[in-house]
Amino acid sequence: MTEHPPRSVLLASPRSFCAGVERAIEIVERLLDQRGGPVYVRKQIVHNIHVVRSLEARGAVFVEELSEVPHGATAVFSAHGVSPAVRAEAVSRSLDVLDATCPLVAKVHAEARRFAERGDTVVLIGHAGHEEVEGTLGEAPDRMVLVETVDDVDALEISGPVSYLTQTTLAVDETAEVIEALQRKFPQLRGPGSDDICYATTNRQIAIRDVAAQSDLVLVVGSRNSSNSVRMVELASRGGTPAYLIDDASEIDPSWLDGVSSVGLSAGASAPPELVDEVVAALRALGSVSVSTHTTATETIAFTLPLAVRRAG
Repeated sequence: MTEHPPRSVLLASPRSFCAGVERAIEIVERLLDQRGGPVYVRKQIVHNIHVVRSLEARGAVFVEELSEVPHGATAVFSAHGVSPAVRAEAVSRSLDVLDATCPLVAKVHAEARRFAERGDTVVLIGHAGHEEVEGTLGEAPDRMVLVETVDDVDALEISGPVSYLTQTTLAVDETAEVIEALQRKFPQLRGPGSDDICYATTNRQIAIRDVAAQSDLVLVVGSRNSSNSVRMVELASRGGTPAYLIDDASEIDPSWLDGVSSVGLSAGASAPPELVDEVVAALRALGSVSVSTHTTATETIAFTLPLAVRRAG
């Protein structure tokens, strides 16, 4: 019998959790350790079903709106941020709030307030209905407009000064096209001092693009409501490599591997790293594999936890 060479698995790095996700999850974990359950979390703390289920098993209760939280209870705002109206509701219900908003999302919120206060119409580039977008729009609802595509930009009718902001988890290349369209239509357009698309989103997109170019198939671990995970799959596909988003190893279809000698593998910023290990194990179960890592950046950023949950000493 002829032995086939092992299928290669090329791990993209960076992958999995970013600093903002780690911070948000740790806030909930420490609250549960310190106070016990229930700890109420508005929306999913991060967009990953495995993270949500793990925290639920420890006593976290995920709700859609604060109206579901008992008066005076402990509540956590998710990593995606909330609008001022939600913050006001929390005060009116006397909730003990811990804010797990990613600091990079908070930066965009601050920019929205500042740009609106100086009299600009603020164009937010993002996906309608995403929690981060809803929170950012809520900072200045009378002075902000949402666009998703170049066609949306072409349809804008704005007089006076215009500035723009972006959702933090967008595809870098597609967002650049929208920004260029805004600059053509509004030559005096002003933007943020530094990119709003976060470092982790950018790093994971660069890594998956490089890995996809060397692979016959790409798998990205992440949940379907994870914007940054979806963008990674789209980016790999635009390069011509078949790519699939999977929540975990159980979703691998063995038929995807027919004729495939190299698999690129990564995970979105909200996906636990152990899920990647499980995918590698599943690929090994389907045939001999050799594993290597392709690193395009090293991430050293860490965000400070709120004082209320920091450990003494």
